[in-house]
Amino acid sequence: MEGEYEVCIREGERVYLLLEDGKDYLIRVEKDKVFGTHLGGIAFNEIIGKRFGELVLTTSGRKAFLLQPGIVDNLFHMKRRTQIVYPKDLGFIVLMLDVKEGDRVIDVGLGSGAMCGALARLVGDGGKVYAYERREEFIKVAVENLSIWGVLERVEIKNKDIKDGFEEENIDALFLDVPQPWDYLEVCWRALRGGGRIGIVSPTTPQVVAVLEKLKTLPFIQVEVWESLFRKYKPNPIAFRPYDRMVAHTTYMIFARKVFSENP
Repeated sequence: MEGEYEVCIREGERVYLLLEDGKDYLIRVEKDKVFGTHLGGIAFNEIIGKRFGELVLTTSGRKAFLLQPGIVDNLFHMKRRTQIVYPKDLGFIVLMLDVKEGDRVIDVGLGSGAMCGALARLVGDGGKVYAYERREEFIKVAVENLSIWGVLERVEIKNKDIKDGFEEENIDALFLDVPQPWDYLEVCWRALRGGGRIGIVSPTTPQVVAVLEKLKTLPFIQVEVWESLFRKYKPNPIAFRPYDRMVAHTTYMIFARKVFSENP
């Protein structure tokens, strides 16, 4: 029977609120409180007990749909202190790194926790993400975000510089998001298992060239450089066309795999 096993929204639950005009919010439901929007207020008591997928009306009679927040919703509404890896790049990166249940992954440049959260979601309870970040103020924000997303227990955060290497070895995949990644490729090689994958993001071409030059001196193969360009379309069957603006260049993505040789 439809809805028989559906769980109703409870007090304290996070809800992705989508208004009829497309404006969205990510809220936490609190009893007896009202959430104000440009289309009118929404009483949280009206949300409690409803199912995801249902709607409520604002005080001005406008529709608001109640949805479960997904990973992209979390990323766009997260608290941040740094630029995040954009979802169009993030999805490709985790596929190219082949991150899966039970993997052990290193995330360098934790920032606000966007990529770390995506990796932790994929490794499952049997895996682990080791996140390295030098700045304590970023770690504080990341911990809050990872806790909200329910994946903090899958992450081990280390407040340290990686110039002297990693505490882990035989890592399945490594993600590197730092200003000068070429300075750390040797220690990354040491941390990876044979055949392990590395992904590096760099926003400018001089950075990419420096990374490629360094990769040539180390036992890495299958070196690839990618850029993702996505264009969103207006879902109007009568006037179907692209949106007037798009997120174009965000970063270059460099990938490689570790092999063994006499070097380093």
